Amino acid sequence: MPCPLRSSWFRGAALLVVLGLLVGSAQFTSTLAAPQQQTTLAILHFSVIRGTTWSGAHHRAGQRIAQKYPNVRYVYREEVAPDSTVPFAEALIRQGAGIVVGNAEFMGLPLGEIADRYPNVYFGSVVASDVSRKRNFIRYFPRQYQALYLEGLIAGALTRTGNIGIVSAFPNIQVIRRTAGFFLGVQDAARTLNKRINVYVKYVGDWYKPTEERDVARALVSQQRVDVLTQQTDSGSPLDVAQERRIWFVGKDMDIVGFYGWSDTNTVAVSFDTRWEVIYDRMVRDYLAGNRNPRNLLYLGMRDTMTLADGTVVSAVDIMNNRRVGVDAISPRARPMIPASILRLVTQRRQQMMRGEWDPFQAHALVSNGTGLALRGTPIPPKGTVVKRAGVMPTDEWLLSQFNFDLNGITILR
Repeated sequence: MPCPLRSSWFRGAALLVVLGLLVGSAQFTSTLAAPQQQTTLAILHFSVIRGTTWSGAHHRAGQRIAQKYPNVRYVYREEVAPDSTVPFAEALIRQGAGIVVGNAEFMGLPLGEIADRYPNVYFGSVVASDVSRKRNFIRYFPRQYQALYLEGLIAGALTRTGNIGIVSAFPNIQVIRRTAGFFLGVQDAARTLNKRINVYVKYVGDWYKPTEERDVARALVSQQRVDVLTQQTDSGSPLDVAQERRIWFVGKDMDIVGFYGWSDTNTVAVSFDTRWEVIYDRMVRDYLAGNRNPRNLLYLGMRDTMTLADGTVVSAVDIMNNRRVGVDAISPRARPMIPASILRLVTQRRQQMMRGEWDPFQAHALVSNGTGLALRGTPIPPKGTVVKRAGVMPTDEWLLSQFNFDLNGITILR
């Protein structure tokens, strides 16, 4: 039989504990539900910023967010490896970071492991193929394939040999999806102009291998008679080869002429520019509003925009060259070589995508080439398989994590 005095003490202590938990819970809820006065956006870059299009675009995004929101500070760390992601993140949280993101999946995923430990912090990571997420662990990527489709239209119109080359990293979902967007544009140009066009892809084995990228680019030009070159890698070597051989280059990720001055419009026919700030803007607005349950999968495209501090409205992605957008982004030297029917199509499809009325992956059937990347439980579909019928829009999750096959007609060089 319990002692009456001790029983009473235990009841009182238990009541205090319960009250404490209720008060703590109320404070926790209040903190997240109430609008936030200020915060810090921390971007962990997997690489250096200077001289890179990927981390360079993320860095510009952080700067633009800080310019737009006087109550948001931007901080960053460079060359963050997976084993240093969590220590860097926790140090930045102690310094006031309310939003912490990793700009590559391989080093951003560890942030999901600490999301429960910091319920008042938003974490985020770029998607490469994994779409796992939590209430406060946000996964994101821009629909770059929409701009790549427009680039494909332009490249298909420009080639005179009928051969286009892609220096690529290695088979992965991101590369396959982006190449597919470009290839669909080339195919539409070929149909419109009644041309036969070959698209050659050769992998170098990684994202950044300047010597191998240069060798592959030269081989594509000399062996496949490529006269339009683009890349799904990160070094400037393919651009160097395009300049040496005086062929057209189609850029990626950032306006490399306008923002970096790496070349000029006599070589770069067009590029696309990625505005990660449109994605970060969504996160910041949710965080400042005290939203406990933000959208945790952000896959934004040409119809998604933000207004920068200077009043400029930008889409999450767009074709851009020498700071011009849309059809004006086409090199002044290249533009006279492009038939009016293609220029009209570039304008029409861009406007439709900005209005959310058209998408290349919805409009076209997706037919397997029989090559690609076998995933656990998802083998590469046999050649000729219609994986997705025309007129059906794939889900965001499928596009981001299951699109594992090259499109029929692409030549993968060994």
